[in-house]
Amino acid sequence: MPHSSPPAPASPQPVSSAAASTSPASPTSVWQLQALHLRRGQTQVFSDLVLHLEEPRIGLIGSNGAGKTSLLRMLAGLEQPQQGQLLWQGQARTQPSRSVGLMFQNPEDQIIYPTVQEELQLSWRSAHPGSSRAQAVQAVQQFLQQRGLPDWAERAVGGLSQGQRQWLCWLAQLIGQPQVLLLDEPYASLDLAGQLRLAADIAACPQQVLLSTHVLDYVRDYPRVLWLEQGRIRADGPGEEVCAAYESAVRSAFATQEEAAPHG
Repeated sequence: MPHSSPPAPASPQPVSSAAASTSPASPTSVWQLQALHLRRGQTQVFSDLVLHLEEPRIGLIGSNGAGKTSLLRMLAGLEQPQQGQLLWQGQARTQPSRSVGLMFQNPEDQIIYPTVQEELQLSWRSAHPGSSRAQAVQAVQQFLQQRGLPDWAERAVGGLSQGQRQWLCWLAQLIGQPQVLLLDEPYASLDLAGQLRLAADIAACPQQVLLSTHVLDYVRDYPRVLWLEQGRIRADGPGEEVCAAYESAVRSAFATQEEAAPHG
């Protein structure tokens, strides 16, 4: 039976000296969402959404269908608002860029190649245009060695568990070294050990991280958390405060439903 999380190395290893040179606290990424309207079919996802995002760690919480994934997809350039303007670093975002990486909620939507080696080579070469296949092979092997996963290189994606596939998606983001990491439910398929390892990795990342999750404990200490509800920002502030308010509202709504439900 495969485990859902990889073995942890003795100590966290940096992806590269270049990635490690940027402090997570430095204001390297600034997003401006100016009166955005996003409609998908008959569904109005966002109406007049206004946000300024520059914190190094930003959490997104809310119920299913609240707009968390849609917001991340807009930031990644995969969906375009019908009205308004989306700016990153003062420039309009109209298409995907390797500077902004999105880790999909479903690994099957992200993984392309049949082996771990090939999948990671794709990400590494996107960050190193003009590199050779031999260079990519060596870089991936060194990366996996640093991560304590030297035997993963030739593993077939089809033989990985769901948690391991999600971990592969995370490794692809790390080795690709984008300036911004957009993580859509990254903890969803991981066991507890995998969640703890991922949280430690994220804490050590030099990049700006925007993360959607239902596992509130991993964003409580974030400087900023957005609570989305039906495409609107219901609360925006320090993680501890926003998570507590969200939990209280959900528990209250559940209690009200229970009281109103018929009991045999």
